[in-house]
Amino acid sequence: MPSFDTVCEADFVEIKNAVDNTTKEIGTRFDFKGTSAAIELKDKEITLLGDADFQLQQVQDILRGKLAKRGVDVRFLDVQKPQKAGGDKLRQLVRVRNGIDAEQAKKIQRLIKDSKLKLQAAIQEGKVRVSGAKRDDLQAAMALIRKEVAELPLSFDNFRD
Repeated sequence: MPSFDTVCEADFVEIKNAVDNTTKEIGTRFDFKGTSAAIELKDKEITLLGDADFQLQQVQDILRGKLAKRGVDVRFLDVQKPQKAGGDKLRQLVRVRNGIDAEQAKKIQRLIKDSKLKLQAAIQEGKVRVSGAKRDDLQAAMALIRKEVAELPLSFDNFRD
């Protein structure tokens, strides 16, 4: 029975490279001299540090540019609100999305069910497996998912005939 997996996985090697390039640019830019502007990556979280909200926004813009150059979709970034970090400094957490959360998976499953295509959708640990009898139906489901769930950078893996 033909099937495919709908996944949301970022390329962490490219994200690490983009963070490293952002760190280098922060170190060389004149407007960041003498400030506490910094960026660091731990596990699946990027921490931005700065003296003001404007500075955090600049670091975020540099990071987005570096990610775009490396072909990483910026929709993987889940930006949190800035928080005070001792003194007059600010810290902002940016989570890297990995896997489809339960709410989005249910939305995709409902979308497949409501489409009247002869397909089944099963939620499996951060991904949604769609299976059916016809390859054309699976390709129609891919197009439907891409159109309806535009807020997530979804990709399709493991296509089996």
